[in-house]
Amino acid sequence: MVEPDGRPSLRRRLLASLLVPLMLLLVLESLVTYSGALIYSNHVHDRDLADDAMTLAQMLSQEDLGGQVAPQARFLLEYAPEGHNYFNVSSEKHGLLAGSPELRPASLTRAALDGEPQLYTTLIRRRELRAATVRIPNLHDPSDRLTVTMAETFHDRHQRAREILLLSIPAQAILIASVFFLVLYGVRVGLRQLDPLTARLANREHDLSPIGDADVPVEILPLTRTIDGLFARQRGMLALQERFIADAAHQLKTPLAGLRVHVERAQADPSKETVSDALHHILRLTQRASRTSSQLLALTRAQSPELSEVGVQCLLDLAQLVPELLGLRVHDAIAAGVDLGYEGPAGPLWIDGDRLSLQEMLDNLIDNSLRYAGRDSIVTVGVSVSSDGACLSVEDNGPGVPPAFLERLGERFFRVPGMTEEGTGLGLAIVQRIAERHRARVRYLSGASGGLRVEVVFPPARTSKALG
Repeated sequence: MVEPDGRPSLRRRLLASLLVPLMLLLVLESLVTYSGALIYSNHVHDRDLADDAMTLAQMLSQEDLGGQVAPQARFLLEYAPEGHNYFNVSSEKHGLLAGSPELRPASLTRAALDGEPQLYTTLIRRRELRAATVRIPNLHDPSDRLTVTMAETFHDRHQRAREILLLSIPAQAILIASVFFLVLYGVRVGLRQLDPLTARLANREHDLSPIGDADVPVEILPLTRTIDGLFARQRGMLALQERFIADAAHQLKTPLAGLRVHVERAQADPSKETVSDALHHILRLTQRASRTSSQLLALTRAQSPELSEVGVQCLLDLAQLVPELLGLRVHDAIAAGVDLGYEGPAGPLWIDGDRLSLQEMLDNLIDNSLRYAGRDSIVTVGVSVSSDGACLSVEDNGPGVPPAFLERLGERFFRVPGMTEEGTGLGLAIVQRIAERHRARVRYLSGASGGLRVEVVFPPARTSKALG
């Protein structure tokens, strides 16, 4: 149901959903009423029919029939005001005395043989009749017995039932109409309970705190809790934006200030040597600002709540993916003077993951090793099977990280004290967030040759293809 402006109406939908069952209830109650009235009408007519058959039998038993029914009795049988259009009077001695030979008495029970009327249903010329049969002794001839059968159609019975139904329908209709208007009033009053909640939400401007369950009806608790979940996601997005702005301001402040200093320096001394040195520093600071911006954006993407677990359900062969991605970094390793190698299994190693995210993770791990391991170092990227699942590892033989700082390597902007190489402190934080999205664990260990070893352990693939 919709309002005139085309929007759906909860009130009209509720009333429509109640009106149809009420109409069906009226029809059902009419059928029940008619059935009950017909049962009552049959009971009354059966009793009258049995009484009439018994009365007629007693009257005839007191007369000397002599093989035929007296004209007075025949008149009463043929023109009975109750409409008994069918009758049969027979004697054991004389046979049929009067009535229709088509109306045959039923097989009498012991009660009927003792003088009690027996009721049954029969057919004459495809017309259904209700009949009553009684057998009593002939008082004028003790050796003879009379059998009296009277029958009538069901027309009067159905007519009485219809009359009762027509009398009850108006009362039922009034009752259902009253119930409908009471429901209409109740719906209006019930929907007013939403007014305080509506007013409370209307008064909010930038407040994204939970609505709460204090004055919320139970029926709409799922809706308000869904809204609370939406508010929570919005708070997360706003917090992420605020953190990004704060991080960007913090990380870009130094390179931007350096850029300004070197530009002013070149303007103050336009000599070739000064300008060349200033441009060299400006290039380095620009590269640093560009990398910082890229890292901040990558971290923001990795932390975004919009990137749910649905995005990591692609089935990937880690043993095939890592060598492909590693081949893209060979030139960078050669430029850095680093021996970049790979160790992995011969067969496939399946995980649930997102290819682009894993590429970003591996790039940050390799960048971290190329930057801090130093020239002439060895960096080995490995893929193996562990007790917890698939393990991706990056190990170098560089100076390593003191054990006291290993646990802090995944923190944002954390850099090991004493490091002289430039860095943003975001690479391993990005690795940490991407791993969390993949339900993986990151472990920072000391390498076998004294360097740093980073392990990312992925859970077994949940996709059914992995079982094949």
